[in-house]
Amino acid sequence: MSISDFFIVFVSCALTMLACRVLPVFLLKGKKLPEAMVRALNFIPPAAFAALVANDLFDPAKISSGDVWSWLAPLIAALITMGVGLKTKSLAWCILIGVCSLAVLMYGPSLV
Repeated sequence: MSISDFFIVFVSCALTMLACRVLPVFLLKGKKLPEAMVRALNFIPPAAFAALVANDLFDPAKISSGDVWSWLAPLIAALITMGVGLKTKSLAWCILIGVCSLAVLMYGPSLV
């Protein structure tokens, strides 16, 4: 691929992404969306986050590696974090507990 072909593809992708992200903001500015659409759009962030988390938690390469702890520790940390989230409803506590519990589960046994 030549440099000019690369820039054509790069600029095309950049313009497409910009149009998909910026145009709706300007086109819908000041307009009231129907309640059903607002409810439906509110499901997008949790669904996207769940897809990202599930992709890391249930990685087939980790599961088939034979090392049970490499895929079980993140799953336990996710369950702990979910419990904290349900109890506190605080994103800050979820982040703190999630990172700490994963660190302890993954690196704690090797320090002992």
